[in-house]
Amino acid sequence: MAPIVGQASRATITRGYIKSRHGQLHYRIAGSHGSRGPLLLLHPSPLSGYVFENLMADMARDRMVIAPDTPGFGMSDPPSNPIEIQDYATIMGDFVADMGLVVVDVLGYHTGSLTAVEMARQSGDVVRKIVMISATMFTPEETQEFRTKYVPKTADQRPADIAERWPWFKNDFWKMEKSEHRKLNLWLDGQRNPDWSAWGHRAAFNYDIAKSLKESTHPILVLNPEDDLWTYTPRAAALLKNGRVHDLPGWTHGFLDAETAKVSTLLRNYLDH
Repeated sequence: MAPIVGQASRATITRGYIKSRHGQLHYRIAGSHGSRGPLLLLHPSPLSGYVFENLMADMARDRMVIAPDTPGFGMSDPPSNPIEIQDYATIMGDFVADMGLVVVDVLGYHTGSLTAVEMARQSGDVVRKIVMISATMFTPEETQEFRTKYVPKTADQRPADIAERWPWFKNDFWKMEKSEHRKLNLWLDGQRNPDWSAWGHRAAFNYDIAKSLKESTHPILVLNPEDDLWTYTPRAAALLKNGRVHDLPGWTHGFLDAETAKVSTLLRNYLDH
């Protein structure tokens, strides 16, 4: 159960599994039903709900917060073949219903932000407000360039690739994370499922986010940290009927942990008003 609103202590996170159309779906959950609606958190690829643990513990002081591992990531079973953002959104819609929830706010991070928008497109009455952390607003040429960076590695290539890229992840990519232990766990989480870890990026590159944003009437807050999508995300502003882009200069990957209290305040100011 979540502490009384206003208490300094943070909520306890527990874990569970639920059946999905692709086997077992693993999730983290904290808090309880209250006057504020549940918040669903959708992680970036190829990470898992682990990325949200500090944010969950803070936000769950006054609402239920749930972070599933999408199929094939974290500790969730994979689909038998690569699937699309539309499929991830359908599965997350099933998850919300199976958890007994009626209406949720959804925060998505990178790939998860696409799934959040698509969930609202598929089930507009289930999703209330959307928060996107960054937006893949690429031209066709940029999309193709990104595709070449996310080519799956063979089993023999993986060990050398992991050893080579860990210093980059630690020093240049997930820079705001203060805990070396947590940063390493995040990195290893992304290496957990090499056979299908590239499927999330593949789905993201196939998804027409510009079309979906242009058609959406849902309230959408797009957070734009200074990460690898910093220069692309502002393009979303011109497409939003009922939303805005909020720049976060100086913040990059790891900001959910390094600035948890500030992020929580920002989210509450948006979600609760």
